[in-house]
Amino acid sequence: MISRSVAITLEWAERVCRAMNYPAALATCRRELADIDSISIVGFEREYLDGLLEAAQRRRTDQRILVLFLGSTIGNFGHPADVTFLKEVHFILNPGDALLLGTDLEKPVDRLIRAYDDPLGITAAFNRNLLARVNRELDADFVLDAFQHEARFNPQTRSIEMHLRSTRDQRVTGRKAGFSVVICEGESIWTESSHKYSLAEVDSLAQKAGFRQDAQWVDGVWPFAETLLVRQ
Repeated sequence: MISRSVAITLEWAERVCRAMNYPAALATCRRELADIDSISIVGFEREYLDGLLEAAQRRRTDQRILVLFLGSTIGNFGHPADVTFLKEVHFILNPGDALLLGTDLEKPVDRLIRAYDDPLGITAAFNRNLLARVNRELDADFVLDAFQHEARFNPQTRSIEMHLRSTRDQRVTGRKAGFSVVICEGESIWTESSHKYSLAEVDSLAQKAGFRQDAQWVDGVWPFAETLLVRQ
């Protein structure tokens, strides 16, 4: 059964994302990398696959592509969306092109909870900042102090979920995004999911998407893998 908090998120999240100011982030990245003489930078304000497709269409016939999908972003997709996404990437690439894929690995639940709900409140501030941005950029009226950060582990999906739980009944309106919603005390806005993989699962994920694993580097301190996948 889908909770009402999930339905709320799905209902207006797409409108929120469309209205966010992403060109500024691209411009900042370009400025920070501009002093590297050996590279040229072209920014595409696109969704993942649309941007990759446009970049691939601009390549010369003798060029190969290396796609960097770092961090643990693939874990935000969940199953089977992660496989579907990688299949789409595989379709866009040519044989011999490569993908460097970052995956956060399984670790004890208590360690995960501490990471996503740290004693200093850094992650909580990061989570609430989503509402601050919605207020600023979409002319919304979220009261940040009326939401409590929560990190939960979902054993069925083996993922960490981040929520913002309402501490009182409230109505929130985002005028630029055209949404108005009543959130009851105890209901939450589900802001993020991050699936945790095993090394065997990373290999299976690659094979299902049509890639060959060429190399892998694993951080043993905070178990994390960077895997070089080659398009066959």
